[in-house]
Amino acid sequence: MDLFTQLLTKQAEIIIKGVLEDAKRYLEELLRREGESSFEIGNIQWITSKDFTVAIGAKQIEEYISTWEFSNCWLHCLDYLKEEELEYHIHHHYRVRWSIPTRRKPIPRATACTYFIIEISKVKPPIFPVEVYFFFESNRLLHRPGQSRFREKWLKDIIESKILLMEKVTF
Repeated sequence: MDLFTQLLTKQAEIIIKGVLEDAKRYLEELLRREGESSFEIGNIQWITSKDFTVAIGAKQIEEYISTWEFSNCWLHCLDYLKEEELEYHIHHHYRVRWSIPTRRKPIPRATACTYFIIEISKVKPPIFPVEVYFFFESNRLLHRPGQSRFREKWLKDIIESKILLMEKVTF
């Protein structure tokens, strides 16, 4: 088996293992709640287009992330990346880099990134709230605040995949 096939097989194993663990936790949570019909998905009141600034966007992303459930061993930093001018929108791109530093490894070998896009419409009235999308590196699925529930496992899978790849590739 060549290196690419081995990496692909290992990546598939990690993904399948993660899906099964998520499904197991989901079912356990449903059983534990006994009667609660749905999960509460965190969200915040997003700013209007006319009041948007890069700093306020960063503050709102931090506020939104605080609604996520994750262990306190995770640290993150938020960076503004760029403004992208499109025909009908302006996109403001942000990156949130996640890591789990420890005393033994204060600088982690790998990080996981979440990318946020705050969209300002040029055609909607400026009193409308901004549109927000986010996705995790190595994943094309676009999430919207208030519509998908964050899973800490997503970050762990990204870091595990990177560490696995670094172990397999020699420079």
